[in-house]
Amino acid sequence: MPGMRNVTLRQLQIFVAAADSLSFSRASTQLHLTQPAISMQIRQLEHSAGLPLFERLGKRLHLTQAGEELLGYARQALRALKEADDAFAALRGLRGGLLRIGVVSTAKYFAPKLLAQFARSHPEVELKLAVNNREAVVRQLDLNEIDIAVMGQPPRHLDTVAVAFARHPLSIIAAPDHPLSPRKRIALRLLESETFLVREPGSGTRSAMEHYFQDQGVRVRVGMEMSSNETIKQAVMAGMGVAFISEHTIGLELAAGQLCLLKVEGLPVLRRWYVVHLEAKRLSPAAAAFKKFMLDEGSALLKQWPQG
Repeated sequence: MPGMRNVTLRQLQIFVAAADSLSFSRASTQLHLTQPAISMQIRQLEHSAGLPLFERLGKRLHLTQAGEELLGYARQALRALKEADDAFAALRGLRGGLLRIGVVSTAKYFAPKLLAQFARSHPEVELKLAVNNREAVVRQLDLNEIDIAVMGQPPRHLDTVAVAFARHPLSIIAAPDHPLSPRKRIALRLLESETFLVREPGSGTRSAMEHYFQDQGVRVRVGMEMSSNETIKQAVMAGMGVAFISEHTIGLELAAGQLCLLKVEGLPVLRRWYVVHLEAKRLSPAAAAFKKFMLDEGSALLKQWPQG
């Protein structure tokens, strides 16, 4: 009789990697295994389950209903083992180890500087940095793929501990020759006739913009969605429109005269940067040290970052 009692941890790791990518080839690359080895482990896992876990429809791989069911349990088991490892590390008082940090893409402009400062005082800690949009970082938190996140708006649907460590101003930028750039005071309503270049859905900056204009009763015209702040800045420089963006992303361009801040009434919008982790997560000594570093020194270091 098949059963799950003989399933190995490695089989669960392989299954989750294959389920996340829906590709045995990508799973083999991620785990540094051959594709036949991946296929063999999946077959053994399916034998233990007594049900197929994947099905191929045309050229695409899909999870079966049994695969979807197992995925939740597999992630739960791997998460529990990671938490046990963190707990044992804390009991042993280890100062080193791996620290996985996720930052939203807007924070990538200053996060490396903060991480470099932390690394200088904690050279024994191995740092792994993942940069994604807010939606992806929240998913990584939920799946315990990162230990700590740096983001603007903490997730509401997860039980997390979120502590603010610095101010986060957001403003509207334009090309220096934009007709509104010389004005000392711009009514928010005037922006309804402007074309806005915006980040993709799932971006924290996009969400902050939508909430702000909705609260002010102002409707803006979206001209184009772009997946990075760098692309948006280049498009604004080219005169394609204006953008609502973090001031922490534009310091160098403002200093070079390539962009300007529009002096709009009520702006900048002041938000906060947060250090976030799951409430149930027992932080390793390295993660606890990084959190303390961010709360103690993050704000002062961020003030040194070039802004307009």
